[in-house]
Amino acid sequence: MTIRIGNAPCSWGVEFADDPRNPAWRQVLADCAAAGYRGIELGPIGFMPEDPGVLGAALAENALELIGGVVFRPFHDPAAWDEVMDAATRTCKALTAHGARHLVLIDSISPRRAPTAGRPDAAEQMDAAEWAAFRDRIATVAKLGAEEYGLTVGIHAHAAGFIDFEPELERLLDEVDDSILKICFDTGHHSYAGYDPVAFMRRHIGRISYMHFKDIDPAVKAAAIAASTGFYDACGQGIFCNLGKGDVDFPAVRQILLDAGFTGWCTVEQDCDPTLDVSPVDDARANRDYLHSIGFN
Repeated sequence: MTIRIGNAPCSWGVEFADDPRNPAWRQVLADCAAAGYRGIELGPIGFMPEDPGVLGAALAENALELIGGVVFRPFHDPAAWDEVMDAATRTCKALTAHGARHLVLIDSISPRRAPTAGRPDAAEQMDAAEWAAFRDRIATVAKLGAEEYGLTVGIHAHAAGFIDFEPELERLLDEVDDSILKICFDTGHHSYAGYDPVAFMRRHIGRISYMHFKDIDPAVKAAAIAASTGFYDACGQGIFCNLGKGDVDFPAVRQILLDAGFTGWCTVEQDCDPTLDVSPVDDARANRDYLHSIGFN
């Protein structure tokens, strides 16, 4: 298998299943196919139909393969555990129904962390007991996905959550067995956090099972960090620019993947504000064209 390029509903502004601003799920599938992709992520559980027959027919109609799905929930909040497990179980069932491989775990945005996205020295840290419980919740869901559903589970660092900065991600990787937890590596979030995604990939390529391709506008990033701008406000300001227009070295990313013999999917994620006057399908097409121009098929 070679490297294949997919996209995700967040590139159409879909972050939460119940957001009334979301485009229609069928339109997202049609746009994704029209932009030249042959794979798509599930999006937040509940955005696309959980009836396998309905979604399967629509995927086939658009010649799309379901790649994986994300559990973007507050793993940091013990009071939200039932919510986390419900989303995880439903996502696992939806993925296995369509033969998708990748379950991605993301600790969602915490009010305690939102003002310090991109500022590791200023960010609040968990104490030892809170971290241990947090880690164990992530490990529990990872084990569910890997052992009960046969999925490849990857942890995804995300701005304004408690797995945001490189030391936190590496600490988690040290403490959770790699038989149940790999890395879904997001180039843009790593840059947002103030670290070098290429250097991280060189150190950890053996544990990276899945990629999210995202680029960062360095000027918007600098302004957002200086102003303690919230994550979604930064999205609205265009922090996630088209691929090749920001500070991520995608030719180097590609070379690391090739040198490691990486196969499978790399998914474009260009989080955007659905209220803005933008054309997600045009951006999706431009991102696909850019990746083709640097050697991705």
